[in-house]
Amino acid sequence: MNASQNFGDLAPSQWPGERLGMPRTGSGSIARVGRRVLALIIDWGYSSVIALAFFNYNSLAILIIFFVAQVVFIPTIGGSVGHRIAGLRVVSLRGGWIGVWRPFLRSLLLCLILPAIVWDSDQRAFHDKIPGTVLIVA
Repeated sequence: MNASQNFGDLAPSQWPGERLGMPRTGSGSIARVGRRVLALIIDWGYSSVIALAFFNYNSLAILIIFFVAQVVFIPTIGGSVGHRIAGLRVVSLRGGWIGVWRPFLRSLLLCLILPAIVWDSDQRAFHDKIPGTVLIVA
C-alpha cells in the first residue's frame, strides 16, 4: 500500500484468498462456509458426547473439551477431527509447522465466538488473522 492510498481503497479480491496467494478452488484454496460449519458441528458434537458421558453434559466441560481438542489436533494432524473429516486443514501463512502457540491462540479466540464471526474478504476471521493461520481445503 503506497502512502497516497487509504485503507479502504483496496480493490475487492476476485475470490477469497486471492490476496494471500491461494488458488480459487481445489487443494490449498480458502475453506468455504459450508465445510467450516460442518467441521464445527462435528467438533462440537463429539465434545458434547464426551461431556455427556463424563461430565453430566456440563456446558463448561463441552467448551473445554472443544478447546483442548483444537489445541491438540491442529499441530498434530493439521486440523481438528471435524476439519479433517470435512477435508480441511489449518496452516500457518508463513509456512512450516504451525507450532503450539498458534493453535492455542486460535482456539482461545474461537471459543470467545465474536472473533470467529467477524470476517474479511478472504473469509478469514479474527481467530485466524491474529495468530497468522488460514483454514484451507486439504
